[in-house]
Amino acid sequence: MSQATQARSEPVSRWVTFRLESETYGIDVMQIREVLRSPEISPVPGAPSYVLGIINLRGNVVAIIDTRSRFGLPSKDEIDDSSRILILEAGDYVVGFLVDSVSEVAELRNEQIESAPDTGSGEGSRFITGLYNRKDGLLILIDASRMLSDTELAELASI
Repeated sequence: MSQATQARSEPVSRWVTFRLESETYGIDVMQIREVLRSPEISPVPGAPSYVLGIINLRGNVVAIIDTRSRFGLPSKDEIDDSSRILILEAGDYVVGFLVDSVSEVAELRNEQIESAPDTGSGEGSRFITGLYNRKDGLLILIDASRMLSDTELAELASI
């Protein structure tokens, strides 16, 4: 079998890559409904600290999560031109996650995805599903369905 034929037969998965500070993360493309330029986010008084506010997405109210705070990073002072909102389906809810920028849709060979190391009980460690070494550095793979707990999803439903 030629190398080209072998490469085509290897299972690959597609990941939307995004940046938070100096790290690059990936979410399975099947978990993302769409990527938006950052619209005006309306603050919600009394919302949980990880909620930046809400947006109107074609007539639907969508809560926007501060992804930096989810990952234990300092919040960004202001949203800029490269900021994006990843619209994800989390259970029965549609939720937006604000990220610093979106880079690409990367095709990763599944056998080269390493399992996530046990990094303890840190806030961000519960949604890391794997790691992928690339020429330009490490890609941290995230399971979007683990980014919000059932309790948090119930809190969002009441906004």
